[in-house]
Amino acid sequence: MAIVADYRVALRHGTTWFDSVRDAKSAIRWVREHADELGIDPDRIVAAGGSAGGHLAAAAALVEGYDDEPRAVSARPNALILFNPALDLTAFPVPDHWLERSTDISPLHQVGPGAPPTLVLHGTSDMTVPFAQAVQFCAAMEEAGNRCELQTYPGRGHGFFNYRPRTMDDFVDTLRRADRFLVSLGYLAEP
Repeated sequence: MAIVADYRVALRHGTTWFDSVRDAKSAIRWVREHADELGIDPDRIVAAGGSAGGHLAAAAALVEGYDDEPRAVSARPNALILFNPALDLTAFPVPDHWLERSTDISPLHQVGPGAPPTLVLHGTSDMTVPFAQAVQFCAAMEEAGNRCELQTYPGRGHGFFNYRPRTMDDFVDTLRRADRFLVSLGYLAEP
């Protein structure tokens, strides 16, 4: 089963990145709280996303705090699949009053032991989220003893994985790699 979560953004809602992290954590918590009625295993929740959505999936897994609800139910996903994710928020322009807090919700700066197994799919020519962020993140994850697989797509830019009817090769390949990752975790059966 796949569930699409929405989150508040500055242009539509006048909110901050910090509010978006709260929304991501709330979405994971909601799925876990409703696992029985959804017919899913609450211990096999995978958060996935591309670009800012990848940042929020990783933030839900790694960032402490920013919880609007009681913490009796975990907002932490059990695995991550990240497509061109923003992982180092210090590399992006932020308002001055966010500067001292930008590492609080920057996944690269919050990596520690016990993080969920992670698959990162990233194009080497991404001009929006530099490929170096993916390399640094996976290195930090591995150094902390966590599983992090980086799948490199040479020459591909931001959003290379999106569905395009004329050139579906990258779309299909990223889905196959995501499936294999989930099979390796025991979340999907072998095809």
